[in-house]
Amino acid sequence: ASIPAAVISMGIIRVILRKDSILENNMVQTIGSAGESVAAGAIFTLPALFLWAEEGKIAFPSILSIALIALFGGILGVCFMVPLRQALIVEEHGTLPFPEGTACAEVLLAGEEGGSKAGTVFAGLGIAAVYKFLADGMQLFPSEIGHAFKNYSGAQIGMQVLPALGGVGYICGPKISSYMFAGGTLSWFVLMPMIALFGGDATIFPASVTVNELLVDGPSALWANYIKYIGAGAVATGGIISLIKSLPLIVRTFKQAIGSMKKNAGSSNQLRTEQDLPFPLLIGVIIVIAVLIWILPIFPVNLIGALIIVVFGFFFATVSSRMVGLIGSSNNPVSGMTIATLLFATVILKVTGTTGLTGMVGAISIGGIICIVAAIAGDASQDLKTGFIVGATPSKQQVGEIIGVVASSAAIGFVLYLLNEAWGYGTEKIPAAQATMMKMLVEGIMNEELPWAMILIGVFIAIVVEILKMPVMPFAVGMYLPFSLSAGIMAGGVVRIFVEKKKGTEAEKKARTDRGLLFTSGMIAGEGIIGILLAVFAVVKIDSKIILPFHLPQVGSLVLYIALLVLLYVVCMKADKEK
Repeated sequence: ASIPAAVISMGIIRVILRKDSILENNMVQTIGSAGESVAAGAIFTLPALFLWAEEGKIAFPSILSIALIALFGGILGVCFMVPLRQALIVEEHGTLPFPEGTACAEVLLAGEEGGSKAGTVFAGLGIAAVYKFLADGMQLFPSEIGHAFKNYSGAQIGMQVLPALGGVGYICGPKISSYMFAGGTLSWFVLMPMIALFGGDATIFPASVTVNELLVDGPSALWANYIKYIGAGAVATGGIISLIKSLPLIVRTFKQAIGSMKKNAGSSNQLRTEQDLPFPLLIGVIIVIAVLIWILPIFPVNLIGALIIVVFGFFFATVSSRMVGLIGSSNNPVSGMTIATLLFATVILKVTGTTGLTGMVGAISIGGIICIVAAIAGDASQDLKTGFIVGATPSKQQVGEIIGVVASSAAIGFVLYLLNEAWGYGTEKIPAAQATMMKMLVEGIMNEELPWAMILIGVFIAIVVEILKMPVMPFAVGMYLPFSLSAGIMAGGVVRIFVEKKKGTEAEKKARTDRGLLFTSGMIAGEGIIGILLAVFAVVKIDSKIILPFHLPQVGSLVLYIALLVLLYVVCMKADKEK
């Protein structure tokens, strides 16, 4: 969200306020982009609480408890990142690229291009909004197409033909998209057909019926009962591998952070562009939040749980800040960090006597806070990098980040409730993949019911992928998610290949790619906004009244999606004409 936030803020400040201040634009972008990290951290974990509530095991989480998890996680993320700013952003300027932060700075510095760039974001937003409304609102054409093979039982080819997926594929690029696609191919065209071939009349835990009976409902039933566990093992292993590989970087970052804090402590006449929030204030805020997490009844977390949050929070804030500096926010393995936290926290809570549902809810609460800590630390790093390049005051940006956290924390509970009320988590409409997996892992450890054979299959697949020197995380996520989702993302990655292959100077190639990034950011935002609108329609029971009496067949969906991707390519090429 940082890049479209930068462009939109520029348009608003120039058009409405008749001002043209790069530092004000930077502040708006800093505040605005905090929402995406709070949303990511919440949606990766907290739907697990709704799933337990639907099963009748616990009461639904209150809006206040969701807001406090988001708020505490967000503020801790900012506080943990502040001491790292000097080490990562200032002293490693030129070494760590911080891709989104640098891109935002370029957008802000190219102020005279604000009008056309803002127009590109809004064009993507509008087109995706109309497309999404026609597909999922009026149901003019199906948003997912697929075909199961009769003579290759267990396999199914398909694609979700939605703008956001094409946008994600373009932003992540062809390499990451292809790794996800490869993981999905392994699950849906190798593992599932093998389960169907060798399983047959066997009833394999955790399913309660035979494999053949599961196949009556289609291959997706095999995915729901078996592949999710194999994928969970691969994702957890990928997260742990990425942390182990990052250990030397983490140690170096800690040393740099401590060194830069000592150096700054001795200087009294700091420049405006070197001023961070005071270190004693940060320590005080961290202690207060840790105590509140311990004593507030909203959090079923004991003192050990509160300490886990502080220790793991700082650890993963360091990992996240370094990772986004190297590979960007889009590829930041926040889910992997959260899985590692959940596994550790659940075991510790169980050993210390916090078991059963109380322990499980406590583990998810810890995981939710840590997930938001890692996401916000990464976002703050990109924003502070942008500020460093354009000459902003770090302490004001850090306050702005906290304002963004407070605003989005107040909203996130209502959005989570709205989505659950409209369609329900764990359904086809909102599978809530990460949250379902985390719920499954916590339950399995607490109740000792995990199908360890399947999880270990995933673990060793991840190890093989690592030995082959492929990035484990995107491959493992592709294994875990439905193939149709990976296929939709791959389509966006293919467009990026064509854009990058087009001949031209480096400047021309960059202009095309950047224009596509703005357009696809708008596409993702447009689909998200209409998704929330359709959720409102579903809750107030008017969704059925807007459905058209006729529908296009699956081939119509495919043609329209290809047309959307061709339009994306044309928009990218338009950068040449503008130049």
